[in-house]
Amino acid sequence: MDMQRLRQEIAFEAARLLSHRQESGYTQAKWRAARAITRSYLPPEALPTDFEIRQALDRQVVPDNLEKAGAAEDAEQRFQYFLALLLPLDRVIQDRVAHPEGDVLYHSLQVFELACERCPWDEDLLLAALLHDVGKGIDPRDHVAAGLAMLRGHVSDRVMWLIENHGLAQRVLDGTSGARARRRLTNAEDGEALDILASCDREGRLPGRRVRSPEEALQYLRDLEAENDPEAVSGHD
Repeated sequence: MDMQRLRQEIAFEAARLLSHRQESGYTQAKWRAARAITRSYLPPEALPTDFEIRQALDRQVVPDNLEKAGAAEDAEQRFQYFLALLLPLDRVIQDRVAHPEGDVLYHSLQVFELACERCPWDEDLLLAALLHDVGKGIDPRDHVAAGLAMLRGHVSDRVMWLIENHGLAQRVLDGTSGARARRRLTNAEDGEALDILASCDREGRLPGRRVRSPEEALQYLRDLEAENDPEAVSGHD
């Protein structure tokens, strides 16, 4: 079999396992998919990267005949996609000095809890709090850009803006940003929500803090979305 085609098939099958929650980790899904497709020896170049699996997952979640940026996804698929992005983060360990709480998933859930305490009604802010670091499971060198690439078309422009600028807002809070950045964020229309996200991000680093599970956090967001727009969740026009 052509090596590139084999790689694509393994990525697609691994994405299917993740989307159906038959596996929760990318490494396990990759190897299970590979063994389901072939029992022959697999050279390293035949195995897809995590990023390729995420791309395959993205294609499976969004129907090919819909424009990602404008189409309303089925709520169940969308939240399963978010869950698939979140679950691998429990194996991404951060610097112990800056993040004594541990892995990225635990940090993200803490930020979500803190945002819930301050703005339990703001669906976009809460979603940004939960998903702001998903890119760390893809490209730790530029996790914001990587995360935005995976979320584009699945979340609102406001969520994208909050995630894109939360690092800059952190630097403003810490006093390490330039004057131009401070002016830009001070004059931003949604600056207050961004400040809340940055503050929760900074405070969400406490070892032992009680948090919800990823599934419980996403269910809270689903319930909130149903309150705000029942038709969007039900899928009816």
